[in-house]
This record gives sequence, structure tokens and C-alpha cells, in this order.
Amino acid sequence: MEKLKQKLRREKAETALLLKCIPATVVTLFVVSVVCMNLLANKTLLQLDWIALDGGILVSWLSFMCMDIITKHFGPRASNRISLLASGVNLLCCLIFFVASSIPSNAADYSAFNGIFGGTWFILLGSTVAFLTSAVINNMLNWLIGLAFRKNPHGKLAFAMQSYVSTFVGQFLDNLIFSLIVFVVFAPIFWDGFHWSVLQCTTCALTGALAELVMEIAFSPLGYRIVKKWRAESVGKAYTDYVLGKEKAE
Repeated sequence: MEKLKQKLRREKAETALLLKCIPATVVTLFVVSVVCMNLLANKTLLQLDWIALDGGILVSWLSFMCMDIITKHFGPRASNRISLLASGVNLLCCLIFFVASSIPSNAADYSAFNGIFGGTWFILLGSTVAFLTSAVINNMLNWLIGLAFRKNPHGKLAFAMQSYVSTFVGQFLDNLIFSLIVFVVFAPIFWDGFHWSVLQCTTCALTGALAELVMEIAFSPLGYRIVKKWRAESVGKAYTDYVLGKEKAE
């Protein structure tokens, strides 16, 4: 029990140090993108037999780009921490939205508002599990690919390969896990038998990941410039030195 308490204290201290060192703009954009992605997913932009895209695609690239930036500069553990923070804020916002939608009002017809912001519990469950799982895999894969570029680990090619591969895999798993949980497990029970087949979930997850990868490719040069600027200015040196010292001690 004492070892667990010590570990929790170390985790708390390390997270506090990370939040002091990481630029607030990136953290803010990341958290806001996760919350917006959850809201925009309520609208389907395109639905065919082989592809389905919701409004979340308009901002999901930003979430993954922020994770790529944080992973590249601070490492996968730091990115996982910020992903957990973003997920927690999203759940808090969903709770507030639900409470607001549940409060009756005679001022006007708020049925559309309540329908969007009230949410559905198994959709929230699916999106949370899918996001956290894909975030951890995206961050670790990004970091592992970076280790292969020993000659020029901070070059454009290294950043591009890390971002493109990890984003595609992460987005695919995000889409697939969400689809399986919502449309295979819960939809047949709560939506009068409506469901997707596993093949439909896989196909839509693949095509959706390809579409989201295009967005990532378009904006990744911005991410590279941010990481290059951080490295030149030694942003977050206290945290990176702490992690390096911790790794040497272990």
C-alpha cells in the first residue's frame, strides 16, 4: 500500500511538472478539439455502403496532430497524460451538457438542443474507450517509429513518417472500436435492431482513417514547425531533464 501511495505521489508530481512545462496553447487546442469532436460526431456528413463520415472529421486531425507534437517533444507518457486529461474534461462537459438538457424550460422548444447535448450513454462510452485506446497506441507507435531514425531523428522525414503512420493506425482503431461498441454491441438493443456488420465497421473505419490521414498530411507541416521551434527554444526543459534523469536512475 505504501509503495502504491508513493507511486501515485510521483505520478501526481510528474503530471504537475508537465502541465507547467507544456505550452498552454497546444493543451487548450487538444482539449477543445476532443470536446468538439464529441459534439460534431452527432452529425453525419456522408453515409454510403462503404464509408461513413461524421462532423468529427473536421477537427479529429487536430487532436492527433497535438498528440504527435507532444509525443515528439515530451515523449509518449506525457502525451498519454494529456490525452487522459482531455478525456476527463470531455466527460465533465458531457455531464454539464446532460444536466442542462435535462432542466425543463418553457421559454421555447429546446428539443433539438436537448437531443444533441443530452447525448446517449453508450455513444459516450464508445467514444471514450475508443479515444483512450487509440491515443495510447498512436503515441507509442509514433515514438517507436521515431527510434528508427537514428541519423536524423528531428528531420522532416522522421516527423512525417511518425505522424502519418501513427495517425492512420490510431484513427483506424478509434473508428473501429467506436463502431463495434456502438453499432454492433449496443445499437441492436437500444435502436430497435439497427446495427452494422463487423465488415461494415471495418470498411468504414478504414476509409474514414484514409480521409482523416489526408487532413493530417495537409496540416502536419505546421506541427513540424511547432516542434522545431520548441526544440530551438528548449521548451519544457525541466520536464525533459526530469524524465531523462528518471530513465537513467532506472
